[in-house]
Amino acid sequence: MKDLAKKFGHNVRLMRKDKGISQDKLALAADIDRSYVGRIERGEVNITLEKVYQIAAVLECDVRELLP
Repeated sequence: MKDLAKKFGHNVRLMRKDKGISQDKLALAADIDRSYVGRIERGEVNITLEKVYQIAAVLECDVRELLP
């Protein structure tokens, strides 16, 4: 399960950087604490589906693009 979180976090980081969005901007737009975004990207947390969809909306991508 931890491996899935790491792969998901890696995909979020790649997509975020590709779109030129900072962790701060992503956190603010998705209503997530900035430190939590860092933990998501490092695969340290299992996030809810609601947060996955919020992140995808901010990154303007399909949720499936973030999933491993």
